[in-house]
Parts: sequence; C-alpha cells; structure tokens
Amino acid sequence: MRQITIGLISLFMVLSFALAATAQTPNAEIEARAKDVGRSLRCVVCQNQSIDESDAPLAIDMRKLVRERLKEGDSNAEVIAYMQERYGDFVLLKPPVQSNTYLLWFTPFLLLLAGLIWFIKTSHKAEADS
Repeated sequence: MRQITIGLISLFMVLSFALAATAQTPNAEIEARAKDVGRSLRCVVCQNQSIDESDAPLAIDMRKLVRERLKEGDSNAEVIAYMQERYGDFVLLKPPVQSNTYLLWFTPFLLLLAGLIWFIKTSHKAEADS
C-alpha cells in the first residue's frame, strides 16, 4: 500500500511539473517578446534609457501596456506602431529617417565632413607657408 501511495504522489508531481511547464511557455514567449519590444522603446521620463531598463513609474506602466497588447495578439511591430502613435516618434530609441529627423540623422556626418575639410585646408596652408 505504501508503494502505491509513493507511486501516486510521484505521478502527481510529474504531472504537475509537466502542466506547469506547458502553462508557462506562452507566458515566457510573451515576456521575451515584451523585453524585445521594450528595448526599442524610449522611456519618455528618463530619455536615455529604454523602458526595459528604466525604473520610472511611467516606464513600468509602458511595460504593462506592451504586455497587454502582446497578450491581445498584437505583433511586435504592431505594438511599436501603437506606442509610436500614442507617444510620437520620440518614444522610439531609433527614430525613423524622415523629413523632420534629417537634422538628427545627418548632422554628425556634416560635422565630420566640415572637420575633414577644415583639416585638409589648414594642412595645405601650413605646407604652403613652409
């Protein structure tokens, strides 16, 4: 009788672990996707951190909203588009290249080009003076 009880308890434990593992799989997938989406969205309070990294109350709310949208069946791109529509382009850690962000995207290259031109001109002037 004791062996049967131990066997039933063991069987119950194995079944419990199997059910727990299958129950956590969708949740683990949602969590992984939420982290992925959270890494591409900016905390609008901290500004230099993603919502995945930030501890600000608004970032926590934004993470909850991302998880809710993913649980409703939205794709990662749909969640990002929803957050962009709600908070604007500023919420994206990598803003899109469009007419209102040209200055943001191309200023570093223009400054580098201007520095290179200045360097070349001053080097030629120094050679001419020698």
